[in-house]
Amino acid sequence: MTEKIKILMIDDHPMIIEGYQNTLLFTKKDNQELHIDIANNCDEAIMYMDKSLQEKPYDVLFVDISLPPSTDGQMSSGEDLAEYARKILPKAKIIILTMFNESFRIHNIIRTINPEGFLIKSDLTSSELASAFQKVLTNPPFYSGTVNNHIRKAITSDIVIDEKNRKILHLLSQGVKTKNLASHLDISLSAIEKRKKQLREIFEVNDGQDETLLNKAREKGFV
Repeated sequence: MTEKIKILMIDDHPMIIEGYQNTLLFTKKDNQELHIDIANNCDEAIMYMDKSLQEKPYDVLFVDISLPPSTDGQMSSGEDLAEYARKILPKAKIIILTMFNESFRIHNIIRTINPEGFLIKSDLTSSELASAFQKVLTNPPFYSGTVNNHIRKAITSDIVIDEKNRKILHLLSQGVKTKNLASHLDISLSAIEKRKKQLREIFEVNDGQDETLLNKAREKGFV
């Protein structure tokens, strides 16, 4: 019996999409019939998702995280699209593809979206994409090596830090200065200084240097 699978691929690089498409069509099972739509930006993705509700909803979505924002400014990334998909297409399997490999982003995507598949593009081979697709259809989740390593580090670490402290570490690793953190986090500069002091105690950093703190946090899988 033929299994019809409706797929939406969202990525702003046509060559990458073509590679994904060819891989899936070449490696699909004999009884699988794939119908693939392609969206190159947030606006197209929303249009396809909304339209599918009137026809056959999507079974699988491949979502790139880095995308041009929607024209109305409501959607600024693939993360926003994936959250939207969760609301309107609750049965769809979501596979996240991204170049981002920082611990904070990975942790945040798992927490907010809980995708059935999570692939870091630098890990990706055609055989891994094919394996991920089949596993997500039958027995999710499928996480690539880098994602699994971050999860393993976080689970085995005896350090617990809250979301705001994670974000402080993430922003510092992106080169944001302490004096500018307040505007990103909606808390006062004195509250940020207290949190940085707390982080230095947690990671046993004595020299007060941000780079030392970040190196310790990286070792433990928090950056």
